[in-house]
Amino acid sequence: MGFEWHRRGFDFCIAGLMIYLCSKEVKRLKTIIMQETIFMADSSGVFHPQTVEKASMGIPELFVEGGSFGMILITLFLIALFVAAWKAPRWVKEIGIGALVVSIFWSLHGLYQMFGVVQKFGEVGFPVICGGIRVAMLGLFYGLIVYFISLVLRVVNKPRI
Repeated sequence: MGFEWHRRGFDFCIAGLMIYLCSKEVKRLKTIIMQETIFMADSSGVFHPQTVEKASMGIPELFVEGGSFGMILITLFLIALFVAAWKAPRWVKEIGIGALVVSIFWSLHGLYQMFGVVQKFGEVGFPVICGGIRVAMLGLFYGLIVYFISLVLRVVNKPRI
């Protein structure tokens, strides 16, 4: 009985070691995947490779970064879209267009805010402007996705001849 207990403990120890090594390997691979090599030119025009971290954001982070109020409005259009596909299929296209219009408005609002900050601070670096445009476009991408879903639902619900 004692040997059996020791043997089972050894198996648990081996399993624990394998899990530990696998988790370290996953972390290392995740680190490699999260890095990107770009080539930057110095003053003489020679390109040198540099490793930079990729921006990895999940859906909730993108949702908050894109502006919670506008993203919630577009999400409400998405929910209304699925309800309309079930109850009132003729409204699907209009709800999709509404989501697209709200997303365009939300993106223009984000660009307006970004230009206000640029005007306030004067000279702003190019990466800051690119970051502002990227954030302003998140709502537009979400609205385009909802509009695409509305088109797919409209094709699926269309009566066949």
